[in-house]
Amino acid sequence: MDQSQLVETIIQTINTLFSTLFTSIDNNIYENLDSLVFIDSSILSNSTLKNLLGANSLSGFVSLTNAMLVGVVIFYIIRFYYANFVDLNIEKPYQFIFKVLIFMIAINSSYFLLQQVLQIFYYCSAAIQTLGKMATSTEISFSQLIVSLNKLLEINSTDFNFFSFDGLIKSFVSIGLLNILLSYSLRYILVQALLLFSPFAILTLINSSTAWIFKSWARAVFALLILQLFVPIIIIVVFCIDLNNKILFIGGIYAITRINGYVREMFGGLSTDISGNMSNLLSFLKH
Repeated sequence: MDQSQLVETIIQTINTLFSTLFTSIDNNIYENLDSLVFIDSSILSNSTLKNLLGANSLSGFVSLTNAMLVGVVIFYIIRFYYANFVDLNIEKPYQFIFKVLIFMIAINSSYFLLQQVLQIFYYCSAAIQTLGKMATSTEISFSQLIVSLNKLLEINSTDFNFFSFDGLIKSFVSIGLLNILLSYSLRYILVQALLLFSPFAILTLINSSTAWIFKSWARAVFALLILQLFVPIIIIVVFCIDLNNKILFIGGIYAITRINGYVREMFGGLSTDISGNMSNLLSFLKH
């Protein structure tokens, strides 16, 4: 075997390996990406999560929060009697009792309230997807986005060339989609963690000095959930452009990978950018 044949064999092997890798990724990994992005109330259907959160006042974090609410009431009673001996301004008993009743109802209904909030965001994202499908005659989803990409780049064809422009584009897009998968997996977990904390977050509103905790919690939940409204909009824009313009197609994929950062700049909240978090971690370890 001469040198040219050896090089050709190596190139063919690399092309076959990457073609098989990309096809395997598209067929196995990203089939669940839509369910990770478009969250609905089924995220609370996990029996363990439901037990931890507490679907009634006698279980989970709801019962612990009720116990803390009782502690707040006891503390108010002590302050109320103490105020008779010193010059201390506290709210009227009837005002406090009314507020406690409101918070007791909110805490014990937190599971139901969370379900409604999750469904509202899901219905809004579903409505955007439906409008996008009517406008583009294409299903607005990651799975359809990958199918369109593979048709554009002919990833399944036998003449796929990793060292061609199309091959480089597919490599870039696959890395970007992998980042999206990790990012939205992290988002899915963060949403679950924040939902578990919801009874405590609601309770912090009972005092003005701790109300900032609820505001930070609500901002984080809102920023994570509103992502699923921006994602279908970007996918619609991608399908509206000329799919033969591969540069704009890559731009759409890149926009999806960066949308969390843009939403965080607008609304605040938590970051799910895997590459950004890894860079911050590496910088911290260097110091």
